[in-house]
Amino acid sequence: MSSRTWRVAIGSIFAESSHFLTTRIDRSYFENTYIYVRDDLFKLAGTDCEIAGALTICKSKNAEVVPLVAARSVSGGPVTDECYAELKQLLLTPLQQAMPVDGVILPLHGAMTTLSDDDPEGDLIHAVREIVGQSVPIIVTLDLHAHVTQKMVENADAIIGFTHYPHDDTFTTGQRSANLLFKILRGEARPVTVMAKVPVICSGINGMTFGDAPMAHLTQQARELEKQPDILSVSIFHVQPSIDIPGMGSGGLVIANGDIEVAEHEARKLAEDYWARRQDFEPEIIPVAEAIQRGRAIESGPVLLVDTADCVGGGAAGDSIALLERLLDLGVTEPTFLMVIDPEAAVSCSKAGIGQKISLELGYKIDPSWGKSIKVEGIVRHLFDGKFRYRGGIYGGTIGDMGLSAVFQVGAIQILIMSRPTYDWLDEQFRAAGLDARDAKFIGVKNPMNYNFAYRDVAKAAFVVDTPGPTPPTLRNMPFKRLNRPFFPVDSDIPDLQPAILKSSVRS
Repeated sequence: MSSRTWRVAIGSIFAESSHFLTTRIDRSYFENTYIYVRDDLFKLAGTDCEIAGALTICKSKNAEVVPLVAARSVSGGPVTDECYAELKQLLLTPLQQAMPVDGVILPLHGAMTTLSDDDPEGDLIHAVREIVGQSVPIIVTLDLHAHVTQKMVENADAIIGFTHYPHDDTFTTGQRSANLLFKILRGEARPVTVMAKVPVICSGINGMTFGDAPMAHLTQQARELEKQPDILSVSIFHVQPSIDIPGMGSGGLVIANGDIEVAEHEARKLAEDYWARRQDFEPEIIPVAEAIQRGRAIESGPVLLVDTADCVGGGAAGDSIALLERLLDLGVTEPTFLMVIDPEAAVSCSKAGIGQKISLELGYKIDPSWGKSIKVEGIVRHLFDGKFRYRGGIYGGTIGDMGLSAVFQVGAIQILIMSRPTYDWLDEQFRAAGLDARDAKFIGVKNPMNYNFAYRDVAKAAFVVDTPGPTPPTLRNMPFKRLNRPFFPVDSDIPDLQPAILKSSVRS
């Protein structure tokens, strides 16, 4: 084996977009998470993200890491063209200056769009390919909810998706990407990629990769396939359903060792099985009143009201008070925790001070297309700077920042009012506000999946409630304009289905 020192460039621009929002992701969205330029990228060592995992493998191989940029944003609307152009140059410029390199690792999301480009990640991979040439391997990692495109497949040597939802395997995904890179560099692998898609556009509620869920069965098949000597990697993608662009679909991506026919055969089988299980992805959705009634019949412990239509992690603004409004109409008297993003209301609470009774116009100030503010009267219970540390997942080990935040009590309901959107992993936001889940009867959670981890030790039940918003539990009624028809679940009868196939080729 060669004793040479490999030079590996690592860079990442990670954001997830939704087309059903009025908000736009600009540089401030990334700054609220992190933008680490060049050597500052090494600050991610010791966290749980993909870059941290890749760094550990590079270190074990005595490889020289060329840091480009690591930029991460909470989900939102499309990225502004100016923001994407700036971040793209922050990644490409140090790569150009560092040439030659032996390999590139690019942790991306896969469902980022800009105002003028449906596939900026395909554009980014292509731009990297133009710099490094055809012989330098590019390994891309993607979120399990990526929209995989032909441009991505043809410009990357390998695409590796997260294997878990909730996403607690980002670190190991980074390790897998680096291990495959070094396998290619040693001449032990000649990757060819095939992605097979079927038109299934569903929310993530039944997309968990554990238990008896449909994604769990598909994930198990992927892991079994990876035991075959001619298979290098298998990923299952459940496409982010809040982007409205042609070519969307869910299915399987198979990377074979030099044999494109093997890759296509196995990818088709996975996509066909995905289609056969499509009905299992649609969740049970109930009215808020029914959820309260059923929750009250449970004697102890918190009951989760899953308000997934306002999921910040899926791109929503987080400013919905639809659940609050319905709980107030129902006269709920049990201790309840809710959350909302409303910087104006947070400032009003701060000016009033702890213990003061005030009136607020609350909610729907960031994305008013989904509802109107309501007037509420209550008491300011707590004020703080909104900072907390993530305890795992995509952001594990990094600092989250909700900005100026307050706990505002309206009757029995304690509302965490935040100034900035942050990803919901566990219950870090409530904990930072001094709210303990064990003290609540009802908890409003604005995430379609991670609540399964956050409250698994305390929750007695979880009900997916029917509320308005851009990240709903079913896509049946979303105003898609560009998405190809037919697709499930809107179209129930789709005859003669053949998976769409995206292919790569062996590089010289």
